[in-house]
Amino acid sequence: MKTIDLRSDTVTLPAQSMMNAIASAQLGDDVFQEDPTTNELESLAADTMGKEAALLVPSGTMANLVAVLSHCERGSEVILGDQAHTFMYEAGGISAFGGIHSRQLPNQRDGTLKLEDVESAIRQDNVHFPPTRLICLENTHNRCFGMPLTVGYTKSVAQLAGDNGIAVHVDGARIFNAAAALKINVKELTGSVDSVSFCLSKGLSAPVGSLVCGSAEFVAQARRNRKALGGGMRQAGIIAAAGIEALKTMVDRISDDHRNAKKLADGIAEIDGLSIDLDTVKTNIVYFSLKRLEIAGEVLVNRMSELGIHFFELSPHTYRLVTHADVDENDMDEALNVFKKVMADL
Repeated sequence: MKTIDLRSDTVTLPAQSMMNAIASAQLGDDVFQEDPTTNELESLAADTMGKEAALLVPSGTMANLVAVLSHCERGSEVILGDQAHTFMYEAGGISAFGGIHSRQLPNQRDGTLKLEDVESAIRQDNVHFPPTRLICLENTHNRCFGMPLTVGYTKSVAQLAGDNGIAVHVDGARIFNAAAALKINVKELTGSVDSVSFCLSKGLSAPVGSLVCGSAEFVAQARRNRKALGGGMRQAGIIAAAGIEALKTMVDRISDDHRNAKKLADGIAEIDGLSIDLDTVKTNIVYFSLKRLEIAGEVLVNRMSELGIHFFELSPHTYRLVTHADVDENDMDEALNVFKKVMADL
């Protein structure tokens, strides 16, 4: 029985070309900034994002933590969405390690924060309040259907932030998905913000690593914070080699994942007992619901898993599917056939 894993795009395995790059990578000590392959990746990442510099870190969680620590001091405040990955899924790191207060605003269905909410949340200069130092956006937005944030919206937030002396960081773990969905160069999404992070191990299918990009001054501070968090790596070219290959070969194929997600969503819409809003399927993330509430939510997950189709229930009777480089159009057909069988039997 074939396994079709739709839990996340993090399950992707590196292509053979990445394995070859790892085997032949030139290495040095990256803490001394002497690893030539890591230096090449950081230069490529900075150029790709239109920033002065970039820093390789082990994970997306560390990327966001390093960015927030580099923009904020202890006792200051960051504005972010109540569904943001940084708030929901990063172990409270910004407060645990940085002493940084978070101000959560309601995320809209499209992943945005209302500009009037952001403006109202910016603290006045008052001894009673933590000073607002940063606004965090997420593009695409995982908890909001994988929605891409537009260039216009990002610029509006950046303008508001700049008018108030505040920085903007974008958690761009899937920012290449956003660029593909909007049919634009990724630089258009990053040009107005102060920093951006992106993941190598999701849609780009590298085995590990994320990049934090921004000004040279910002990245120098990020490098210090990475070291303090234990993220300094020695012969990091082993990781960076796959990242270079990923950036050169995997970006243009991300639209394939979006087509597969659309195919999957269209099929789910035709299955009795399941509910989906097709207007929310813009990238590689598909949310759907089980309409038959008398059935325990985990029953669907377990039955599908027994037949080789894996995905998560993110909230009661609401599920997420994620397409990626390790599944194809035929896998979408097979997954839909299994959905039909399971729903008919429930």
